Amino acid sequence: MNQSPALPKPWLTPLDGGLYALVLALWSTSWIAIHYQLGVVDPVVSVLWRFMTGAAVMWIWVLVRGDGLRFPLADHLRFLALGLCLFSTNFILFYEAGLHIASGLMSVIFSIASVINGFLGFIVFRQRIEMRVLAGGLTGALGVGLMFLPEFSGGQMGASAAKGLLLCLAGTLCFCTGNLVATSIQRRGIGVHVANAFAMTYALPYLAGICVAMGLSFKVDWSPIYLTSLLWTGLVATTISFVAYITLLNRIGAARAAYVTVLSPVVALLISTWLENYQWSWPSALGLAAVMAGNLLVLRAPRPAKKA
Repeated sequence: MNQSPALPKPWLTPLDGGLYALVLALWSTSWIAIHYQLGVVDPVVSVLWRFMTGAAVMWIWVLVRGDGLRFPLADHLRFLALGLCLFSTNFILFYEAGLHIASGLMSVIFSIASVINGFLGFIVFRQRIEMRVLAGGLTGALGVGLMFLPEFSGGQMGASAAKGLLLCLAGTLCFCTGNLVATSIQRRGIGVHVANAFAMTYALPYLAGICVAMGLSFKVDWSPIYLTSLLWTGLVATTISFVAYITLLNRIGAARAAYVTVLSPVVALLISTWLENYQWSWPSALGLAAVMAGNLLVLRAPRPAKKA
């Protein structure tokens, strides 16, 4: 009895496509939400409110799941490091950068995190750097330079753009360092959810301490646009998008899921063009294309070695 040939498995099922679109939408819009939190409330205070909201939601999730909560001191130190790198310092730098450059440009700089991860993996874990990663890094760096070329028009505007660029690069480096800490935690078999709940919680006194040391006011902007953007970043972008991305990661694998980081800067820049009047030019368009090409080179799966 002849069996009918199996149908080819689709690249993405409808559920996968829905999760992909959801993550893309949430990540892309989180950058403009940061823009709407700047002005009345100091950036550090806004980061504090963001992760106070995110930590509360994350703990509810952990308790509902019934995750174990007993860990040795060494693991709590890892959670602390994760909180300092991934849920506080990097966001302070990004929020401060938002005072100088458009939110869409921040998303483009953040997208080269995949390149920085490759180089940090070589430094810390002695992972070999492939030529495609090196080529992708150089292409992405060239693209970022082209995108900022119109911003460096001289005078105060150029100095402000340079400051925003440096802050974003520092924030991305901090984020990538947090990824290394997260990798060490995952290698110990600790669940991502409970690790993030502890990390966000440990970040809160650090953020509050910075606010006290700087003499900042713990105030809230009660305007609808600020509260909406705060809930969007603290609840939606920090927790719901994380759940959707982890689910997508488990369904289609890290390689394909990572392509969200290629598309989200494009969407974020379109949003920035619409809401922040971001001005396009030929250098910025070519730069965006180079950054995307660099990301694709880094994220592309290596070719399997040929059998002898």
